[in-house]
This record gives sequence, C-alpha cells and structure tokens, in this order.
Amino acid sequence: MAPIALAFGILKLPGGDATKLGLVLGSSSVTLLLMFPFGGVIADRYGRARLVGTADIVAGSLFTVQAILFFTGHAPIPVLMLINALFGITWGIWWPAFSGIMPALLPDESLQRGNAFNQLFSNVAMVLGAASGGILVANFGSALALLLDALSFLVAGGLVFSFRHMTPAMESVENTMLHDIKAGWKVFVSFHWIVAIVAAFSFIVMVWAGAESVLGPMIALKRFNGASSWSIVLTCESVGFIVGSLIALRINPKRPMLFLMLATSPLMFYVSSMAFASSIWIIAFGAFICGISVDLWSSIWNTALQQRVPRESLSRVSAYDGMGSMLFRPIGLAIAGPLSIWIGTTNTLYFGAGLAGICIALTLLVPEVRNLKRLEPTA
Repeated sequence: MAPIALAFGILKLPGGDATKLGLVLGSSSVTLLLMFPFGGVIADRYGRARLVGTADIVAGSLFTVQAILFFTGHAPIPVLMLINALFGITWGIWWPAFSGIMPALLPDESLQRGNAFNQLFSNVAMVLGAASGGILVANFGSALALLLDALSFLVAGGLVFSFRHMTPAMESVENTMLHDIKAGWKVFVSFHWIVAIVAAFSFIVMVWAGAESVLGPMIALKRFNGASSWSIVLTCESVGFIVGSLIALRINPKRPMLFLMLATSPLMFYVSSMAFASSIWIIAFGAFICGISVDLWSSIWNTALQQRVPRESLSRVSAYDGMGSMLFRPIGLAIAGPLSIWIGTTNTLYFGAGLAGICIALTLLVPEVRNLKRLEPTA
C-alpha cells in the first residue's frame, strides 16, 4: 500500500510536487546505501532472522508515526524525509539479513523452488496491497493506507523474530567490523559476473525508480484518475510478479545470467509507455511484463548467489549487491522531477528507456555474464 499512499499523500499536500516526492523517497535510499556494508556484517554476525524481525518492527513503528502525521493533516516534508531516512537504515540491515535466511531452511537443490515460493506468496500480498491501497487512498486518503501498511510490518516482524533460533548468532567474533567489510568486498569483486550486472543495475534501477515512483504517479494525477489509475498499474505489476514466480518454479535456464539480462528488456517498454500511452491499460501491460522480469530476477539471481557465494560471506556479498544496484536510485528519484521540467516528461522517459537498453547491451558483452552456466545437482 505504501508506494501509492505516500506518493499521492505528498502530491496532494500544499505545494506538493514531483520534486518533493523524489526528496522524501530519495532520503531512504541514501541512508540505505550508507548502511548496506555494515548491515551485511551485522547480519552475518548476529543472527539473520533476529535482525529481519527487529528491522520490520522498527520500520512499522516509523511508518505508524508517518501515518499519524497524515491523519493530522500536518506532514512537513523535512519530517517525512527524516522518517524515511531512518527507514533506510533499517532496510540496510533487513535486506542482507533476509538474503541469508533461506539457505538456513532448505538444502541447495531446493533453493530455487524455495525462493520462487517465497516470492509467490509475497507477490500475492503485493497484489492485494496495490489494489486495496488504491481504493483506500481514493476513498479515505493516504493516512489509513499508511497505517495499515505500518501494522503489516509489525506483524511480519513478530513472525520472523519467532524463528530466530534457526539462524543463530556467531558464538565468537574475532575480527573487527572493518576487517569483515573488507573481506566481504574481496569476495564480492572476485565474481566478475556479479560486479558487471550490479554495475548495470545501478543505472537500470535509477531509471526504473524515477519513472515508476515519481513520474508515473504525476502522470496518473494529470492525465488519468490519480491514485485509482496508478493502483491499476501497480496491481498489474504485482500480478506480473506472481506470474514470474510461477515461471521460476518451472524453468531452470542453462545460462541463467544471459536469460535474466534478456528478460530485463520489458523495462524499456514500461518506461516508454508512460510517455506515449493514451490509456492507463497500456502502461499497466508494460508494468505486468516488467513485473514478470523482476520476479524472475528475484528467484534465479538469489539462487545463483546462494549456490556460489561462500555461506559465511553471503549477507555481505548481498549487501554489496544491494548497495551497487541501488547506488544511483536516490539520484533517479531526485532528478526525475526537475529533469521533466527542464526537457519535458516525455523526453525524460524516453531517455531513461534508452539508457536502460544500453546498460543491458553492455552487460551482455561480458563473457562471464553470457557464459555462466547453471549448477547441476550433485549425486
């Protein structure tokens, strides 16, 4: 619910616009990036399920405060930026910690199916959240949707925290945090295919974030029916996530990274459709096929990392993966509004789609990306 509720809540504030929305969303991305390396070390040291549960509970508390601000009708942009910056810190712990939970629960040969099932159930919830979020925002305003979203974090945190015994903390810690950060970096850069793809996605995510989180809601407000229209788009994207999960349950591509990079191409249509589409359903179709691509990434990419990266370094490598992929996301969120004023919304979207296409093509020139083969199960 939060992407719809927060976007339209800010756009409807006195003086609210795409630039202010980008600043609020970007504040969480900046602190996320700063926290990522430390979050990976913390997760590897102190118990992943415990940290995921705690981070969710803290995030739920922060979003409760945010919902209360919108209920009062007084939600200053600097305060919203602070709340989202604090959320970015919790996210920087949650992300690398969560990536290491699944290998503790499943054997290697079941990881892709486990990741796909996990994504499937998450995506069903995202469909319900996107659809109900649009209805709630359109009929009752953003505050109620934000409050329900906050409660979902609190419930999720309690559930995950309850099986903290499955991922115990290290019994002893001999190295300094700085040493572990450096060691994790060495493992990360030793995998050239990971580095190349993460570098490409630093730009791809920048384009995606600026288009979907800032320009998309603005277009829906100006050209269509506001929150209810954008809810259709995000709901279709979430349905695409579900379809991607179902596909990931049934396929195991021989060259997984080549397959995934080619599967990223629908993002270009999705971003471009916001510029040319006269119907919200064309944009929604672009979101749907983009959602399939994103979820295939979630299942197949996570499986590749979990199978190839040493288990004791997995959270740190995932942290560098997340940090690199999200590196320019704050820039995309911050410049989408001003750039659309300078060169026009249509040109901004076409430029972003072209940049994403260039990144996909350049990545495919890297032999380690094209030629990486799936791991066959051992007897």
